[in-house]
Order: sequence, then C-alpha cells, then structure tokens
Amino acid sequence: MTTTDSVTIALIVREVRMEERVAEQFTISASTAATVVITTVGIYLAFIILVRLIGQRSLASMSSFDLGCVIALGAVMGRTVLLEIPTLAIGAVALTTFFVTQGLLGLLRQRRGMDRLMNRQPVLLMAGPRLLHENMRKAHVVEDELRQVLRGAGIRRLAEVRCVILERNGSVSVLRQDDPIDPWLIADIDGAKNQLTEG
Repeated sequence: MTTTDSVTIALIVREVRMEERVAEQFTISASTAATVVITTVGIYLAFIILVRLIGQRSLASMSSFDLGCVIALGAVMGRTVLLEIPTLAIGAVALTTFFVTQGLLGLLRQRRGMDRLMNRQPVLLMAGPRLLHENMRKAHVVEDELRQVLRGAGIRRLAEVRCVILERNGSVSVLRQDDPIDPWLIADIDGAKNQLTEG
C-alpha cells in the first residue's frame, strides 16, 4: 500500500466519522426524548421552588418564571451550539419542553389561587413611619437595604412614607403620604389595609 492509498483511506474514514456525527445530531430515541422532557421539567420546577423558598429579593426585576426560562434556555442553547453531549435533537426537545412548561405555568398563574401558590406575594415592609420587622425578617430585608431604597426614592423623613412594599419581582415600591392610597393598589398584600389604617 502506498502513502497515497493510506492518505485516501484516512480521508474516507474521517469523512465517514463526520457523517456519523452529523447524523447523530438529528436522531434521538424515544427513551432519550422522554428522559430529556422529564429532566427538563424537573430542573425547571426545582429552580422555581428554590427561588420561592429563598425569596423574591434574589430576582431583582424578573419573575421567577422569566429568570428560570432565560437561564435554562441559555444553558441548553449554549451546550447544543457547542456540540457537547446534548445533540441538536436533544436540545430541541429540551427547548420545546421549556417553552411548553413556561406556557402551561403561565396559564395556571392566571388563576388567583394558583398564582398565590406559585409566586410569593408582595410584602408590606413599612406602614407609615413604622418598620414592620417581622415582615422584613420573612422577606430577608435588613434596615440598611430599606434605608437605601428610601434615600433612592427621595425620602428625607420617615413621616413622608405612607408604605413600602417588596414587590413580587423583588423590587421595592415606596408610596408617599401625600395622597390616600386606592384600596385596589394594595388588595394583593396580606394585612396591608389593616396596617395602613392603624398607622
């Protein structure tokens, strides 16, 4: 066998291996697809539960569902594009599962009871000038953070504050004493109506 024959055989073997790798990207067994769907839903729900337990302060301004979807989509797409173990077919199944799960959870959240179960509710941190220490403890907010938010809202004296609310997405709203608050605006905050009429 000549050197030219050896090179030709090596090129043919390399081309066959490349074709096999390309073919692997477009095939997936039913059991692998089922495993991907179950794992994807499981990791997505685990993320949502962990964020729910840790609290909405960990999110900044996205809902837990938005953040989970963004992180998961980025991870799946990145691994798929880099041609690591998840093949194109596995990546497509996982992405589809994320979108379907996101859509189904979005439909469930339209029901108030399910929404309250799946998301943390807004928390009243201050009622008038009074700091609600128990609510702050449950929401993992310390006085220094509250001071920073009040300064950022232009508050110069505690007497200017009507209420401070930790919102569902982790942001903090400061409402001033200037005008009465429409009850509709605080209807989703447990105990807010009583706390604000006491203060």
